[in-house]
Amino acid sequence: MESYDRALDYLYGFINFEQKSLDRYQAAKIDADRPRRLLALLDDPHQRFPSLHIAGTKGKGSVAAMCAACLRLAGLRVGLYTSPHLREFRERIRILTPDDADGRISEEAFVAVMDRVRPAIEATPGITWFEIVTALAFDHFAAEAVDVAVVEVGLGGRLDATNVLTPLVSVITSLSLDHTQLLGDTLAQIAAEKGGIIKPGVPVVTAPQQPEALATLEQIANERGAPLTVVGRDWLYEAIRRHDDGVTRQSIVAGDTPSPRFIPAGTSFVVGLPGEHQTLNAAVALATLERAQSYFPGLTVADAQRGLAAVEWAGRLQVLQAGPERPAVLVDCAHNDDSAAKLVAALRQDYRYERLVLLFGAPEDKNVAGMLARLLPLADEVVMTTANHPRSATPEQLADMAAALGHDAAVTHSVADGLRAALAAAGPGDLVCATGSIIVVGDLLNHWDALQSDTTVYG
Repeated sequence: MESYDRALDYLYGFINFEQKSLDRYQAAKIDADRPRRLLALLDDPHQRFPSLHIAGTKGKGSVAAMCAACLRLAGLRVGLYTSPHLREFRERIRILTPDDADGRISEEAFVAVMDRVRPAIEATPGITWFEIVTALAFDHFAAEAVDVAVVEVGLGGRLDATNVLTPLVSVITSLSLDHTQLLGDTLAQIAAEKGGIIKPGVPVVTAPQQPEALATLEQIANERGAPLTVVGRDWLYEAIRRHDDGVTRQSIVAGDTPSPRFIPAGTSFVVGLPGEHQTLNAAVALATLERAQSYFPGLTVADAQRGLAAVEWAGRLQVLQAGPERPAVLVDCAHNDDSAAKLVAALRQDYRYERLVLLFGAPEDKNVAGMLARLLPLADEVVMTTANHPRSATPEQLADMAAALGHDAAVTHSVADGLRAALAAAGPGDLVCATGSIIVVGDLLNHWDALQSDTTVYG
């Protein structure tokens, strides 16, 4: 490969189920052993580093970022593999170090790893885009001798390319209905797919779940002899939130935990990521680190305190512009009914504004009507938009859904135009909230600097 762009073009020549909907998520449609065959041709790089493996519907990216931040501050080289990316591809594959909190793979390193992996790719018929990206990440982590990798599942768990791992700890974050056409339309079915990452004898940490989901996870863990820790039942904590001068500050205080020598009861942790749901994610991250701490004796409670306070995760309740002399701008990657509910809670509890202008765009294969039913009652103005993505609903479709719910909506045909319209509809003291899809939020962030200097927006 002569350049990063050519390497990326080669990668995007393979079938990508993030772009094209998969009609059935089942073993008959997916060759679950193909990632192993690909990695075997690369001398099994995934077996050359310890890992934490994280599945779930919501919060898995945040929990991954929290775990990685704490491990980095303990002096470790931490591979971090997440998806999808927000602004650019290299965000997916990172190596965090004490001196580098970003760590995304360089263009030169990406070209080098693609050159190493390409012969194996071409010797593996039917290989898909995400399977290749997973192999690239694992080969990069092995070549760079990471101390540990924190790996987020792409879709589901049982049939996911990342499920080749035998991790130190398997993690299941909050489960809710999403990708129902693929993973099932009950929480028990969703839990069975996510619980597919549970390995024999490997400890499992799970967020609190609805009874039918927890029962499924308990059954899988019991059958596989995997010790199960349920946050809120076996790992206790208290969430503390204060509102001071319009600023929300939140923390958690550990209660009784299985390993009090690492995190004594009463230890307090500031949670840097905004939103009440992040206190639960922080507790899941701490329970995970507690399970793994014996493998990393240098990891201290002070490292965990610094990591949770300092972690950043773009696109999640991220304030791009503050008020009140001008409209505030907030972006959030909420993309299903449950995450929209969490966004609504944050908008009601943690932000002060005169009027809310909602900028919304979403994939058509999501529960868009459910998301809009939660968000529209808060909005004084609504602008529908679309991102350049083959699964995006058209703004006209979104406006029709809003009309069916009793709300008028303006229609725009690009995220940049949508933001211009939203800002034009907002005044000082108002809040513009852009949400509905990680693609929409990423597109907006990529245009943000240029839009700030746009005289049609700011005069």
